[in-house]
Amino acid sequence: MGPSICFYRRLPKDERTKGFGRDPHVSKMRSLILLLLGSVPGIALGATSANLLAAGQHVIYSYAGLTPPASLLTAISAGHAAGVIFFGDNIDANISSVVASLKKANEASPSGLPLLLMTDQEGGQVRRLSGEPVQSAKAMCASNTTAAEGTGAGENLASVGMNVNLAPVLDVYRVPGDFDDQFQRSFSNDATRASQCGASFIAAQQATGVASTAKHFPGLGAAAANENTDLEPVTLNLTASDIQSVDELPYYPAIAAGVPLVMLSWAVYPAIDSVPSGLSFQMVFGELRGRLGFEGVTITDAIGAGALSAYGTNENRAILASAAGVDLILVAGGDAPQGANIVEALATALDNGDLDSLLFRSGTDRIAKLRASLS
Repeated sequence: MGPSICFYRRLPKDERTKGFGRDPHVSKMRSLILLLLGSVPGIALGATSANLLAAGQHVIYSYAGLTPPASLLTAISAGHAAGVIFFGDNIDANISSVVASLKKANEASPSGLPLLLMTDQEGGQVRRLSGEPVQSAKAMCASNTTAAEGTGAGENLASVGMNVNLAPVLDVYRVPGDFDDQFQRSFSNDATRASQCGASFIAAQQATGVASTAKHFPGLGAAAANENTDLEPVTLNLTASDIQSVDELPYYPAIAAGVPLVMLSWAVYPAIDSVPSGLSFQMVFGELRGRLGFEGVTITDAIGAGALSAYGTNENRAILASAAGVDLILVAGGDAPQGANIVEALATALDNGDLDSLLFRSGTDRIAKLRASLS
């Protein structure tokens, strides 16, 4: 059994509402939520309807096989899904038609916003689509082709209708053959070089209209070859100085290049906090948003990861991540009903006051702004 839900330190109200009302892209979503909450005279709908809609904007679904199930299409049409992640078993020559069917279902969504349609197209051995980028991150950095590969990655995703790449990896690997380097997922073991290559890839990919995702904050570069957060808990006993001067260094130019999403790792960094990064308010607000100044969308790694075995059900994990200030919950188990269950759990936590509604909806605004910027 996992620990009971622990609630985070509340921000001052002016910080929790920072940015509200400044972007026209989010006004439709916020107005709809207020309408459902009964904030408009003459309307008396329950809060649960509004919170289901709000919660849905925070969840990325997955499914098994080549055909999206009817339940996923229904969730999309109801506005209870922010997007979908695609894995290798979802992709064949008909993937463009599948993506089109999801977009068609989304036409009925009350959100009025494009879906986030994503995959992992890092390059080299980590590709879901055939084609670019063919080189691994390490190879493209060594050959000074990161801009061309970033362009290729973006054009590849756009050609099948996807609009978010869960790449690049900004981890700074430490030892040849370690967790990142065994598949050449890290650009370099030199933080400055990794910073240059990461920013180059991001800027080029962004120019294609496909959103980049920098991962795995603050970094898995120190993980040994057998330390895999997908499978088990991982603790990286680095000093705060090492984390901030090495692992976090590539995020500064990435943010300057306009990266719109950052994925947090599931490793524990005791020098910063005692819980996994993606469950840590200190990591999200103290490090990523505070020290580094990131204002975009945060996303979890797979919510079903083995690293979170001590934290209960996937629903409980999603609530903990949301309480820490992570915006998007990545439900990557290939089970569409699991996504719906997490939406329901987040909505119930909002109903019960277990999640701070102002903080949660500041994330909803960030997600809406991102979705409105894509096609």
